[in-house]
Amino acid sequence: MISPLIIPPYAGNIQYYSLFAHSKEVLLEKNAHYVKQTYRNRCQILTANGVMNLTIPVEKVSGEKMLDKDVKISPTDWQRVHWTAIESAYNNSPFFLYYEDDIRPMYEKKYDFLLDFNLELQEKLVSLLALTTEFKLTENYIDSYENDLREVLSPKYKGDYPNFNSESYYQVFKEKYGFVENLSIYDLLFNMGNESILILNKSYKL
Repeated sequence: MISPLIIPPYAGNIQYYSLFAHSKEVLLEKNAHYVKQTYRNRCQILTANGVMNLTIPVEKVSGEKMLDKDVKISPTDWQRVHWTAIESAYNNSPFFLYYEDDIRPMYEKKYDFLLDFNLELQEKLVSLLALTTEFKLTENYIDSYENDLREVLSPKYKGDYPNFNSESYYQVFKEKYGFVENLSIYDLLFNMGNESILILNKSYKL
C-alpha cells in the first residue's frame, strides 16, 4: 500500500489510529495552510454529559495564511482544563489509572507550537498502543499524491471512507448514550487497554 498522507491531529480519532495500525509508514504534512475547525487542534471525548470537544487555542494571525508548522499555541490554561476534563470523563474507565502517568506529563510540559505537541503526543500514544508504524514529516508541501487523506480525515469531509468501519467496544457511558463511534483514541485506550489494537484491526477494512 502506498503510504498515506495526513495532517497530524490532536489525540486523533479511531479512524486515524486504525489507519496507523495498518500502515508501515505514514507521511505527515507540516507545510499545509492551517485551517480552523479541524482535527489539528480538536479531539472528542465522551463524558457523563455526552460528547465533549477539547480544542487547543491557537494564536490568531492576521493577513497571510500560516503554515501548520508555524502555528503557535495561545498561552492560556488549556492544558489544565483539558486534563481535568479527560480525568473526569475516564477516571472510572478500566485502564485510566494504568496509563495516567504516561499521558498526564504531556499536559504539564509547556509547548509553543501546536505541531510539536501533536507529534509528541502521537509518538507517546503509538508507543502505548504498541504500533510499529513509521512516521515521516514532509519537507515541502505535496500538491498531488495518490493516497492523499489530508482532506478525507477531517470533520468537514462528507464523503465515504470505505476502509473504515468503527468496531463497537466497551464505553463507560454506553448504557446512557449507546455506542459513540470514532472518538479520540483516548476513549479506546482508557476503556480497552492492550486490547485496543484488536479494535483498531477490526475497524479497518482492506
